Amino acid sequence: MPNSIEYAKKFVPIIDGIYKAAAVTQGMDAATRADFTGVNEVKVLKVSTTGLGDYSRENGYPKGDVTAVWETMQLTEERGKEISVDRMDNEETLGLTFGTVTGEFMRLHVIPELDAYRFAKYASKSGISTVTGAVLTKTTIIEAIDEAVRQMNADEVPLEGRKLYLNSDLQPILNSALNRQWGSDGTVNTVLSGYNNMPITWVPPTRFYTALTLNPGTANWGYAKGAGAADVNFMIIYPPSILQVQKFALPKIFDPDTNQDKDAWKFQFRLYHDAFVYDNKVKGIYLHKKPVA
Repeated sequence: MPNSIEYAKKFVPIIDGIYKAAAVTQGMDAATRADFTGVNEVKVLKVSTTGLGDYSRENGYPKGDVTAVWETMQLTEERGKEISVDRMDNEETLGLTFGTVTGEFMRLHVIPELDAYRFAKYASKSGISTVTGAVLTKTTIIEAIDEAVRQMNADEVPLEGRKLYLNSDLQPILNSALNRQWGSDGTVNTVLSGYNNMPITWVPPTRFYTALTLNPGTANWGYAKGAGAADVNFMIIYPPSILQVQKFALPKIFDPDTNQDKDAWKFQFRLYHDAFVYDNKVKGIYLHKKPVA
């Protein structure tokens, strides 16, 4: 008997919508990206040249060199999970159990891991601008962010398009660091959405580490803070510096009549993905982290 395609269609848009609403790194997906169709790695041409020299009226132009090497980007992360919901359990809850379980699985497990992996990959890239600072307070947080901006300006990272990712634990600290006056409005919103033309995204602290351990799904599932990893205070990211790839991230849904293992709805999800920082654009990432406890 063929798979229940109609039933699958009922759930796929819900799952997709949850990801788009809840993932904090989704906003950095590139409009133009490397094509991984049919392959698990892509080679990107990395080009550099020498600067100017003195022009000679006798000998003409000084001879410069061009260096072109291939930068390899290879997908490394394949993650997955299978969930079963008994036919009667689903039927006796008016068909809500299966949809609820799969939606909660995406929201509670897939999305946080995807965000955490990406931030850890960017934070661990050699060559990015990194500062290890003390615990930020209302008297030091603005200075720390301004210093990050100054450094990126000095590294000639384009101003337009930068994004500020802040640990959500710092939200009340940043709020108290800025002097603001309130009128007679009946509703007050203290949550900052931007700072000096950079949109702010608040990142849950459980997704903001410099290294990650991905559990194999035997004794432990999901992910955990990596050994020796630091908590991230904030990152400024210029999105053209990175590449986020999801080659395969779709569910497979089998109805109980198709499921050969048991009389149950079966949900299988496989995520084949990775994240990269271009070697020539490492200064497009600024990391401010806490000391390792």
